[in-house]
Amino acid sequence: MQLDLRGSAGRLEALYEAPVAPRFAAVVCHPHPLLGGTMNNHATYRLAKAVRARGGASLRFNFRGVGRSAGTHEGGRGEVEDARTGLAWLCEHHPELPKYACGFSFGAWVALEAGCPDASVRGVLCAGLALSLRQIASDIIRRCEKPVAVVQAERDEYGAPAEVEEALVGAAGARRLALVKGATHLFAEDLPSLQREATEALGWLLAYQGPGPQNAMGDLSPDGGGTP
Repeated sequence: MQLDLRGSAGRLEALYEAPVAPRFAAVVCHPHPLLGGTMNNHATYRLAKAVRARGGASLRFNFRGVGRSAGTHEGGRGEVEDARTGLAWLCEHHPELPKYACGFSFGAWVALEAGCPDASVRGVLCAGLALSLRQIASDIIRRCEKPVAVVQAERDEYGAPAEVEEALVGAAGARRLALVKGATHLFAEDLPSLQREATEALGWLLAYQGPGPQNAMGDLSPDGGGTP
């Protein structure tokens, strides 16, 4: 269902997709607007499919200045507000459901910024953490007290798996890391595996029961896959 959300910059073009009786709801944030990112990006589409594969309702939207969304790109601050608008819409329409924030690349950072401080959000799913493009993401992912699952390409140009693993060590909350073998940042080499790993990651987030030993780091073997 196509929607027009009302954000701080005006209209936000959005797409809401859900099963008949969703068990949770999630916003899905797209990659960098100035690099061609939209809610119809292939990886973003796959994350939304993973949400629905787990029985959730997905809300994709175009950041301000993208597609039919009003406003102009604001370097992250405004885009975080856009994600909060999406989360607020989900809270209004599904007050009974647990909420999650998901995103790819730039959208992963936005999902962390919007989701970690939001009391309604239970966890965050990041795909393609671009640490070299957004160094602040390392600090955010360490500070976040909520569970965070990461799906990273084995040959990601902007966030080598070893760097991502280092960023997750000592974090305030539970973390899970899975790799997609042979893929680069856009996951174009194996989008089905991105969707599969994202579906598994969401299963881990849904099953998370609260604070405990931080031993949920995923398997970094070449064939990818996280260990719940």
